[in-house]
Amino acid sequence: SMKPKREGISELAFIDPSAKIGEKCYIGPFVAIAEGVEIGEGCVLHPHVTIGRNAKVGANTEIYSNAVIYHDCIVGNRCVLHAGCVIGADGFGFQPTEKGYEKIPQIGIAIIEDDVEIGANTCVDRAVMGATIVHSGVKIDNLVQIGHNDEIGSHTVMSAQVGIAGSTKVGEWCMFGGQVGIADHATIANRVMAGAQAGIPNSVKKEGAAIQGTPAIEGRNFWKSSAIFKNLPDMWADMNQMKKEIKMLKEQLGLAKKEE
Repeated sequence: SMKPKREGISELAFIDPSAKIGEKCYIGPFVAIAEGVEIGEGCVLHPHVTIGRNAKVGANTEIYSNAVIYHDCIVGNRCVLHAGCVIGADGFGFQPTEKGYEKIPQIGIAIIEDDVEIGANTCVDRAVMGATIVHSGVKIDNLVQIGHNDEIGSHTVMSAQVGIAGSTKVGEWCMFGGQVGIADHATIANRVMAGAQAGIPNSVKKEGAAIQGTPAIEGRNFWKSSAIFKNLPDMWADMNQMKKEIKMLKEQLGLAKKEE
C-alpha cells in the first residue's frame, strides 16, 4: 500500500503572503514561493523547490527538490516534476549584430497540462511570445530539452537526451528513443516512432512512421543501408577490379575487331 501523503507546511519554507496555497499540501523546508503564485490542493513540494511569481500549479502535483517553475508558467493537475527540472527558462533566442549577439526577450510562457511526468534535469523553455505547450499525458525522461514555442502532443513519450529545437510541433502518441534530435519549425505526425539517435531535419508527414538514422529515413531502409554500409570498402574494391577487367575486355574486343 502507498504511504499516505505528507501534509503540512515547513516553518523553513518561504511563501509570499500573496500566494494562494490549496488544502492538504506538503511544502518542505527551503521551498520558495513568490508573489501571486497559486498552488492547488494536495500538492507535494519537496525541499528547495522554487516557484516564480504568478506561476500556477494544479492539484495533486508532486515537485521534487531543486525543480524550478519560472514566473507566469502553468503546471496542471497530477503532474510529477523530478529533481532539477526547469519549466520556463528563457528560450534560446539571440540576434546576431556586429558587436556580438543581442538577446531577444522571451516574453511567452511554458504550459504543462495534466498527468504529465517530467524527468530529472529536463528543461521546457518558455516561448518568445505565446506558449510552449506540453499536452496532457506526456511522459518525458531525464535530460531532455524542449525548445521555445514547441508543442508536444498528448501521450507522447521521450527517452533521455532527446532535443527538440524551437517552434516544432510533435503529434500525439509519438515515441522517441534516446538522443533523438529534431530541427526547428518541423511538424511531426501522430504515432511516429523514432529510434535512438534519429536526426530529424524536417517534417515527418506520415502518421505511424517508424524512422531511424541521421537524416532519419524509414526504419527498414535504414537497417538495409547499415548492412550495406559495412560492406562498402569491399564493394569499392570489387568495383575497381571490375572496371579494370571491363577495360581489358574492351581492349581485347577492340583488338579482335581490328583483326577482322
